[in-house]
Amino acid sequence: MGKEESRKGAMAASESGGKITYFVVASCVMAAMGGVIFGYDIGVSGGVMSMGPFLKRFFPKVYELQEEDRTRRSNNNKNHYCLFNSQLLTSFTSSLYVSGFIACLLASSVTRSWGRKPSIFLGGVAFLAGSALGGSAQNVAMLLIARLLLGVGVGFANQSVPLYLSEMAPAKYRGAISNGFQLCIGIGFLTANFTNYETQKIKGGYGWRISLATAAIPASILTLGSLFLPETPNSIIQTTGDVRKAELMLRRIRGTNDVQDELTDLVEASSDESNSKAENAFVKLLQSKYTPELVMAFAIPFFQQVTGINVVAFYAPVLFRTVGFGESGSLMSTLVTGIVGTTSTLLSMLVVDRIGRKTLFLIGGLQMLVSQVTIGVIIMVAEAQDGVIGEGYGYAVVVLVCVYVAGFGWSWGPLGWLVPSEIFPLEIRSAAQSVTVAVSFIFTFAVAQSVPPMLCKFRAGIFFFYGGWVVVMTVAVQLFLPETKNVPIEKVAGLWEKHWFWRRMERKRDIQETNILGSS
Repeated sequence: MGKEESRKGAMAASESGGKITYFVVASCVMAAMGGVIFGYDIGVSGGVMSMGPFLKRFFPKVYELQEEDRTRRSNNNKNHYCLFNSQLLTSFTSSLYVSGFIACLLASSVTRSWGRKPSIFLGGVAFLAGSALGGSAQNVAMLLIARLLLGVGVGFANQSVPLYLSEMAPAKYRGAISNGFQLCIGIGFLTANFTNYETQKIKGGYGWRISLATAAIPASILTLGSLFLPETPNSIIQTTGDVRKAELMLRRIRGTNDVQDELTDLVEASSDESNSKAENAFVKLLQSKYTPELVMAFAIPFFQQVTGINVVAFYAPVLFRTVGFGESGSLMSTLVTGIVGTTSTLLSMLVVDRIGRKTLFLIGGLQMLVSQVTIGVIIMVAEAQDGVIGEGYGYAVVVLVCVYVAGFGWSWGPLGWLVPSEIFPLEIRSAAQSVTVAVSFIFTFAVAQSVPPMLCKFRAGIFFFYGGWVVVMTVAVQLFLPETKNVPIEKVAGLWEKHWFWRRMERKRDIQETNILGSS
């Protein structure tokens, strides 16, 4: 009876592409700490920007305007949306994404040639150094150098961790495991908000140092933990060509000896990759047969950034102060939205492999659109009546921001990382993931630079601007992205050939090539 049950269990594991093993869970939890450092940085930077002692030390002009506004809030001519419209202040936030952009491109070569583990390790080391320098900063120059080091860490981690999670996960649970990256971003963001809320109470005025330096804790865990991570079977074959070693690792992480089908897929994918090794991976990505993947490598991270999430993520404390909350109240409101975002991402993990990616994109898109438009209308009406947003309107904005964050938390938040990590074939996967992360950094930088002046000039109109983009991305995903639910990662590439739009593109390209050959 025991042998029969064991045989049935092995068959079930094989049919589903493997089962969830403790080994996989432990490895992926450790790797996903790369998400925690990213989320913590997003949360902590927005929080310290609302702390008086931090502004007074590094951005005194912004601090003076803020103090002046407190005494003149009843003056309708005072545009309190412009308080934080400082180029130097936005440079503090966005400088991370400049170095992150460069780092993620460099990480592609490391990830492809030496494996996913080294990139994760280098990301942890760089972030650890940036955390130490940021917490001890004495001037703006030190602060910006710290942000650049943090960017290097985030660049390496964001390029390698999503790949690692997708390759370690069984096909049936790939969505849930890969969404763990966004869950960890949410946990990091929530942790930063809680830290900011507590440290701003410190009377000595050094609470911001603790907030910035605390980033060293998850960075240390990631750095040390990466030394003990196993390499993915895909990476083992790609970097060493050792099929036997990859098979043993595959058996261990799938919890079954029957891994021949998946191993065959990996070997075939590696063979295609080996045949083109002489060609630069980024150049190969430009080949016409990879047009669908290249389009998505640009479109998905671009759309993720123009959801408007960074208005909330970077500037939530600033936004809540703008609508009438004090320093403590704004940080508490941000903490609440962080809890909502993390909870919704956890829910996404539970359902993504059941209802699919495109369904979550649709639900989340509609939810974000309605909440953004409503926020914009409330702010417009409130200002038309009073010139200043009252407390009642402020609480309504907080509730609607929570609704918006929940929509993002189970759609574009996790799926913006999951989908790119699973749609690229092995021969271009590392390069394409670097392009995805690089595009994300470019537009995150653009958003971080543009939000303060846009908030100053357009006020409530900024929510209608991002709401329009939500409409565009929701329609685009439904039309042009194939559903990848429960499809083995090395077979996802075949979905493009069956898709109504990309199949037509392929046929047109074949006809054009045939005509060219015929004419020659």
